[in-house]
Amino acid sequence: MQTLTEADTIASIPSTSQPEEQPYLHIKPSKGWVSLQLRELWKYRELLYFLTWRDIKVRYKQTVIGAAWAILQPVMTMIVFSIFFGGLAKMPSDGVPYPIFSYAALVPWTFFAHGLGQASNSLVGSSNLIKKIYFPRLIIPLSSVMSGVIDFLLAFAVLIVMMLMFGIVPTVNVIWLPLLVLLAMVTSLGIGLWLSALNVEFRDIRYIIPFLTQFWMFLTPIVYPASLIENPTIRALYGLNPMTGVVEGFRWALLGTDTAPGAVILVSSTAAVLLLISGAFYFRRMEKNFADVV
Repeated sequence: MQTLTEADTIASIPSTSQPEEQPYLHIKPSKGWVSLQLRELWKYRELLYFLTWRDIKVRYKQTVIGAAWAILQPVMTMIVFSIFFGGLAKMPSDGVPYPIFSYAALVPWTFFAHGLGQASNSLVGSSNLIKKIYFPRLIIPLSSVMSGVIDFLLAFAVLIVMMLMFGIVPTVNVIWLPLLVLLAMVTSLGIGLWLSALNVEFRDIRYIIPFLTQFWMFLTPIVYPASLIENPTIRALYGLNPMTGVVEGFRWALLGTDTAPGAVILVSSTAAVLLLISGAFYFRRMEKNFADVV
């Protein structure tokens, strides 16, 4: 006969204790205009970092010259502008050589245009990720814009080399450059939030983006100086383009041109902040439909 020990007897008694309740997260769609939930965005900061790094690696994966594309694009554009606008059209350049005049504007502009294009198509390109897991969708366009910082730094390094070749030394106003770069980033993200949300609903948006970027470039003083616009009323309206303040500020801070943004930068900054806030709220309002439509 088998003898039961005390331990076996205790183990055979059914447990009457209730199982511990597991924590759960109840996700439900929002209604109407909702808050931005920036605190939640901060909780997912590691995901923002990994998505940004993923975008950088994907861009240069299996490319022949790699990150040199970040330099070739503005350099080749500068050469074309210098031949046609600086050489043939004799466009004024605020007293500095036209190549450095145009390239100083192309560096922040390329950063802005790249961020705008990437952010606008980011949701459609990350459709599989959106359908599988939950996370703040704002991270996707934000990481697309931030991934362009590496390209900007490479192109900016070439700008410094060009300045040394032309014998131009940056002025003390160079301390304002980080704020000007931030203004370009805010503008790019603000427009990108609007277009990325619209692109999920209307796929025609992706065809509009290249035309919008090209049209915007000629509204920005890249191939010509803003001093050509003498009418005060038109010049005030011209400042509503945030990239006007960025481009003029870059030339003023680096090349020492007489183009201190002044009141223009205030108008440009206000317009950029309004674009970002309105774009973020519209993005959050449409977010509940992304997984179903994308």
